[in-house]
Amino acid sequence: MEVLYGLHPVEEAIRSGSRQLDHVSVSRERRDERLERLVELCRTTGIRVSMESRDQLTRLARTDAHQGVLAVVRERKFLGIEDLLAPKQDEQHRFFLALDGIEDPHNLGALLRTADGVGVDGVILPERRSAPITATVAKTSAGASEHVRIARVTNLVRALEQMKQKHVWVLGLDERGSPDYTDFDFNTDCVLVLGREGAGLHDLVKKTCDHLLRIPMAGQVSSLNVSVAGAIVMYEALRQRRKPAQQKTAPSPPKPRKGLGS
Repeated sequence: MEVLYGLHPVEEAIRSGSRQLDHVSVSRERRDERLERLVELCRTTGIRVSMESRDQLTRLARTDAHQGVLAVVRERKFLGIEDLLAPKQDEQHRFFLALDGIEDPHNLGALLRTADGVGVDGVILPERRSAPITATVAKTSAGASEHVRIARVTNLVRALEQMKQKHVWVLGLDERGSPDYTDFDFNTDCVLVLGREGAGLHDLVKKTCDHLLRIPMAGQVSSLNVSVAGAIVMYEALRQRRKPAQQKTAPSPPKPRKGLGS
């Protein structure tokens, strides 16, 4: 069993239906509309609710940031790379995110939140040298980690090679790369690979990439926090991929204007 805490993570775990909840505990000391809505959601979905003291929730969550809500859930089952690469029913290009050794749970949570926001088709995490999906990750992601499809792989390079065999372009983000991320056409099947905090991509992962993209920096610092950099590129990909669908018909030529000289 695992523990989730915080209003958003617990609520999204219930709504997603991706994991079985044993029960939800709420603080006796907290009474407000948001908590009442969560308790009502538990009742309508048949989830048992227990009342506990705030101190007891703090002991169970091992933090006082639980917001008076805690859920005991079954251990998460991860997908395989084959599950992510299964054919889609629609004809839209697929967009994946691969994380090469992100060890800070707050960075991981922020990236999963952005991944959910842009609608990625799946996230690939290595089993080793990577932060696990903990309650801290769920809290930082505001519950988005419960909705994102996540595959855990033993060898990231091998997984990326499998994706290349399925005609998925592998795009690494590197401060010494070329071209700029805005110059790349994301209207294709692709996976964005982000490297470790401070160290970037491992050499073998970098060699596996088809392209290395960069974010231009105008200041004295050469790079951004990985969760910020990932968000910038993911939303550029979303902007490009939405543009054809939202493109409007060309405006009609302007009518001749009457005035001096007419």
